[in-house]
Amino acid sequence: MKKILVGADIGGSHISCMGVDPGGNRISDELKTRMEVDSQASSDVILSCWAGALNELIRLIGKENLGGLGFAMPGPFDYPGGIAWFKGVQKYDSLYGVNVKKELQDRLGLDASVPVRFLNDASCFAIGEAWTGKAASFQRSMSITLGTGFGSAFIADGIPVESGPDVPEFGCVYHLPFGGSIADDHFSTRWFSGRYKAITGLDISGVKELVELDSGSPIFDEFGSNMGNFLAPWLLKFRAECLVIGGNISNSYSLFEKPFRLALEKHDCNIPVFLSGMGELGGITGAARLCDDSFYSRLPFISDK
Repeated sequence: MKKILVGADIGGSHISCMGVDPGGNRISDELKTRMEVDSQASSDVILSCWAGALNELIRLIGKENLGGLGFAMPGPFDYPGGIAWFKGVQKYDSLYGVNVKKELQDRLGLDASVPVRFLNDASCFAIGEAWTGKAASFQRSMSITLGTGFGSAFIADGIPVESGPDVPEFGCVYHLPFGGSIADDHFSTRWFSGRYKAITGLDISGVKELVELDSGSPIFDEFGSNMGNFLAPWLLKFRAECLVIGGNISNSYSLFEKPFRLALEKHDCNIPVFLSGMGELGGITGAARLCDDSFYSRLPFISDK
């Protein structure tokens, strides 16, 4: 049996894990676990939940068949070192300064030869899409995630590009100036909630509720147009051959697709735009690929050393 790579997606309220074959061609529905996690709990409770979900999956795989663990992890986090630096992000604050890698190795009883690796969740999503998803047939792609935050990654030949003249630092666009503040304030759930309240005086929880209340709201047109105008210069600068969109807000893409595409076209940015068909599996698959030594050694924070 080939060694199975485990990818884990660390969300704000859960951990999802799946077994992936090294070629990325098979993700077994039988080799998966999911567990709810209280991100405000103590470090011991959080780590116990993560280890519990992983242990259950490792039992299904067989420890002798485990090729490594890869984590799609939100930040702030020391990805090469495996140390959490969550602070002021309303989740996992109790893990601040904790060596998550060592804790999980100990709790899972893993030999040091078994890779345990971490990377930003948006980067893992983009890696997964470029490996086995919608961007697999393109050499240069950009992937974004639209949800509680605005995630992004630029990919060339399967590898995230995090520096150089064609991308912002770390490949992140969320912090870049836009509309009097930063992009994250405009391309996330809280923008929809804030914009709706500014117009109507009413509170909504997010995009799903807005769709239920008013799927024809001009807010969707404004969002799509703004996002196209913001992304087009970066897509052109990077010479991206396609854009992949994921995250919960992408479920409403049909409501802002037309103004978004019109804004791209206004900048002569005429590349294919795909909705992710992988969803959470994109991040999980990308995380699993971190366990491939030949791939991992090419990542920017490794190759720059």
